[in-house]
Parts: sequence; structure tokens; C-alpha cells
Amino acid sequence: MGRGRAKAKQTKVARALKYGGPQTDFDRLQAELTTGDQQYVAPEVESGDEDADDPYAADPYAKYYEDDEDDDDK
Repeated sequence: MGRGRAKAKQTKVARALKYGGPQTDFDRLQAELTTGDQQYVAPEVESGDEDADDPYAADPYAKYYEDDEDDDDK
């Protein structure tokens, strides 16, 4: 019978974090993200001719998906 006070405190802390969390300093964030002269360049994905029309060619999980077009009538 001693959980009431502990649970009330946890609820109070959770509400404080949810509704009154720290304010984001967007100026500082922008300065942090724009430091340096380096620009990110996304690596190019090499694809063969057979993958040119496949939108999931770069998906690493596509090999686990079985393409069963015949199972649509179930």
C-alpha cells in the first residue's frame, strides 16, 4: 500500500516532461547544423538495367518480400 505516492510523483514528472519540456533554441540549432563549409552529398546508387524501373531496388529488405501476384484472389 505504498505505491500511491510514488505513482503520483511519476505522473507529475511525466506530465512535466510532456507539456513543459525544454524549449528548443532554433538559432543555436541552425548555427550548429550550418557550421563548416562541408556539404553533404548523397552517395549515388549504382543500378543495373534490370533495376531501372524497380522503385524498391535500393531497399535492403526487398529481398525478404515474396512477390506473389497470384495470391490476390484469396
